[in-house]
Amino acid sequence: MSESATASLSADDQLLIAGDWSAAVLPTLDSLFTTLLETEGPLKVDVTSVTVWDPRLEAKLLHLQRLAYAGQRQLELLGTPDSQTQLFKLATAVAPYAGTAATSSGLFTLKNLRSTLADIGDDLLESLEFLGATTSAVLRTLLGRSGMRRREFIESLAQAGPQAMGIITLTSVLVGMILAYLGAAQLQQFGAAVFVADLVAIGMLREMGALMTAIVMAGRTGAAYAAQLSTMQTNEEIDAITTLGINPLEFLVVPRMLALLLMMPLLVVYADALGIVGGAVVAGGMGVTPLQYISQLDSAITITHFLVGVVKGLIFALLIAIAGCRAGMNAGRNSEAVGRATTEAVVTAVVYLIVADAAINILCQLLGI
Repeated sequence: MSESATASLSADDQLLIAGDWSAAVLPTLDSLFTTLLETEGPLKVDVTSVTVWDPRLEAKLLHLQRLAYAGQRQLELLGTPDSQTQLFKLATAVAPYAGTAATSSGLFTLKNLRSTLADIGDDLLESLEFLGATTSAVLRTLLGRSGMRRREFIESLAQAGPQAMGIITLTSVLVGMILAYLGAAQLQQFGAAVFVADLVAIGMLREMGALMTAIVMAGRTGAAYAAQLSTMQTNEEIDAITTLGINPLEFLVVPRMLALLLMMPLLVVYADALGIVGGAVVAGGMGVTPLQYISQLDSAITITHFLVGVVKGLIFALLIAIAGCRAGMNAGRNSEAVGRATTEAVVTAVVYLIVADAAINILCQLLGI
């Protein structure tokens, strides 16, 4: 008769596994694994006395190997037959997925931190490289030496401009009303509700008009750029364009970027006007007459506030176009890659917008603008 399956921890912190492991009920090894992982030095497992192997035992040992990898420990299997040795080599030929290791260990090690910082650095360098290549393509286009089609540019203008006016109208009016409500609730305590016009005008011109328009365009146009280009990458259309001797950046990226750069300042001005109108609706409900509101706007609106918002719009448009087009051009060649590229475009663009907005505000404060 075959010996029953046993597992124990020896005095020298070595896990001893023996017997027939083909039984219907598999003895648990989890508690022994936990104790073994708490020891110091290499993890040693002696399977010399195992008489009958079972796939469940192999799976348990593979799980222990994953836990050892997560904890940056070395696992030594002693006494494994040749067939099992080859099987474990095949199963561990590729390192475990990083997410699995992090979950098993529950620790954010210095190695993981270095890897994360390296990924951020690589992503930044890749973005700068893409920006440089795109800038070169834009210059060739402006000099009339590129392969950009006028039809592609006009379609991009329509997508980035008139087709976006509906959602921009809704968000701008609501943002203006929100600013007015917040300001009026405080200003009424001092009998200065009329100054809600100043708050809405300055807030929309300098900040909310450009920022909210950019966020909407990042989720709408930036994501559309990434989806379109990544789909073309999946269908190998970009490879076909390259094979024909056409620069894909000039043919696909430049018209989208120029269209967004031209349309974004106009959308920002449009959003500013609608935000001020939305603020007027709320101010009227607070007892501010239209004449008072317009009079306060005349003193609050200055060319400086207006230009700050327009410049922000231009910078935001550039960042959205870079994030969307880069994600699409660097996408993989399957349907899943299209979703990843779209998500990456939106997330990256929003991060770029927030960082750029904070930097511009700090710069304006230092310059006294």
